[in-house]
Amino acid sequence: MSILDSIQRQIVPVHREGYVFIIGFAVVTALLFWLWSPLGWIGLILTVWCAYFFRDPERVVPLAADLVVSPADGVVSFIGEAPPPPELGMGEEPALRISVFMSVFDCHVNRMPVQGQISRIAYTPGLFLNADLDKASEDNERNGFVIDTSAGQIGVVQIAGLIARRIVCFVREGDDLATGDRIGMIRFGSRVDVYLPRNAAAQIDLKSRAIAGETVLARLDGKSPKFRRV
Repeated sequence: MSILDSIQRQIVPVHREGYVFIIGFAVVTALLFWLWSPLGWIGLILTVWCAYFFRDPERVVPLAADLVVSPADGVVSFIGEAPPPPELGMGEEPALRISVFMSVFDCHVNRMPVQGQISRIAYTPGLFLNADLDKASEDNERNGFVIDTSAGQIGVVQIAGLIARRIVCFVREGDDLATGDRIGMIRFGSRVDVYLPRNAAAQIDLKSRAIAGETVLARLDGKSPKFRRV
């Protein structure tokens, strides 16, 4: 392997959604350097952070069909029973919900937790409360997906947070996608909820860190350990 190949492997690509923001930060930074260099250095740090925020690394996805992987990078903030949002049309019965909270330092590209077909996409306008609050599931702006799988329907909901002001969707209804495929992005700081059949078994603990497309959240075959109510 050449030195150039080694360097390229270490460079994390930036998602195209971030280009306009990075360019904007860079232009402002140049103006700040022209006005007063200490401000320019602050702008440079913010520009580097912006590029880091929009990073889009490749992920190694588990291949087992019964595994549910995390749709987001972040910290697991909830594991328990909760009814899916009504706009998903998944009924009123409580399902196993696993929530992953993303800070402004996490990668915000969201991915398919399972293999399946997107049968419904439902956008709901709302507030911009702290996404770590449980009531954000009902009150905040959100975008929901219903995924048809061989084990039944699974819901994924992107929830805007205190700073987030736009949810971006990359897919359409009817798309057949593989586990780990990119489905959207939330800017900047937010949460993703996954609604699973009640017989699914969580494989992760509260406060654990999850990596989108890689970390296993649950098993659909119901094997232990079972999730704990909170």
